Amino acid sequence: MKRRAGQDREVTAGWRPATLAVRGGTARSEWGETSEALFLTSGYAYDCAADAAARFAGDQEGMTYSRLQNPTVEMLEQRIALMEGAEACRATASGMAAMTAALLCQLSTGDHLVGARAAFGSCRWLTDHLLPRFGIATTIVDGRNTKAWERAIRPETKVFFFETPANPTLDIVDLKAVCDIARAHGIVTVVDNAFATPALQRPMDYGADVVAYSATKMMDGQGRVLAGAVCGTSKFIAETLLPFHRNTGPTLSAFNAWVVLKGLETLDLRVRRQSDNALAVARFLEGRVPRLLYPNLPSHPQHDLAMRQMAAGGTILSLFLDGGREQAHGLLDALTLVDISNNIGDSRSLMTHPASTTHSGLSADVRAEMGITEGMLRLSIGLENPDDVIADFDRALTSVAL
Repeated sequence: MKRRAGQDREVTAGWRPATLAVRGGTARSEWGETSEALFLTSGYAYDCAADAAARFAGDQEGMTYSRLQNPTVEMLEQRIALMEGAEACRATASGMAAMTAALLCQLSTGDHLVGARAAFGSCRWLTDHLLPRFGIATTIVDGRNTKAWERAIRPETKVFFFETPANPTLDIVDLKAVCDIARAHGIVTVVDNAFATPALQRPMDYGADVVAYSATKMMDGQGRVLAGAVCGTSKFIAETLLPFHRNTGPTLSAFNAWVVLKGLETLDLRVRRQSDNALAVARFLEGRVPRLLYPNLPSHPQHDLAMRQMAAGGTILSLFLDGGREQAHGLLDALTLVDISNNIGDSRSLMTHPASTTHSGLSADVRAEMGITEGMLRLSIGLENPDDVIADFDRALTSVAL
């Protein structure tokens, strides 16, 4: 594999995110292909036994096994790291593989984690159920309350874990304030940035130590594959994450890595267009539903903070109906353009009822603590003409007496 001279970090340091999303990390074979090559191989051959031994010992550059290295996956890792402003990145088989690895690689029995209450259902399962099974204590706080993070610190606290904007309540965490608190106490911050992506928000610019992604979402952007990523310093990736990743095997396939590489080429365009579409739809819905949350609307309780941290409002909004699950399901069933789906970040507009899908595995008490009501719906806006999405909602809302 040959790397273009322009891939040296001294050169790419001057490139903007949209450029990095297209060209970052590019490596070419002797054939000089313009599109990234897809390497479908599980292993690699060596010229001699001594070369194999040297590679396994770390004395010779080269790849040994696709659970550890693959040229296509490596290009994706380098590209995401460059876009995020991180020293290094490790790709994983899914977003939840990324979250799990980012936490378990650095936590041990007797340690303590502080997590934000508003989070994806599976992330709350990690903090509420999985970590305690291994003797790792967790404290859940309202992530919007900066003082709550500091009050929750114990001598054994090792990690702060949160997402902003949060799924699905769109809570905003003050990145700089919380990361500053963590840094002052020697605590590692792990931030899930899937909703914003590096096109709209780079948590490391505010002091985050580790940034994790479900690349299944906006990075792929067309609902095709599962993928995840963990970004951090070279030391963290190589010495803390890699041993866990190598020996537990949450490996991203080369094909899925190639698909996400193609998705990243249009990430900046898609995220910004979908954010514009989301704002248009949010302005319409705000006048039709009892309550609506979208970071780029002045009505969002943390609008000013969101706009300081994010380049746009993102692609997700949440709406709340007074008629509970029956009315929420009725609205979903009445839509004809917007699909009922628990995914987000697709080029198609998708909507789900979190209480009965993405967060159904949590108890009613935990959902109430998070602010997830039976009348709540999460809407992921796609690339359709927003006027068509608005027309679909106009008709569907009328059908459920709104």
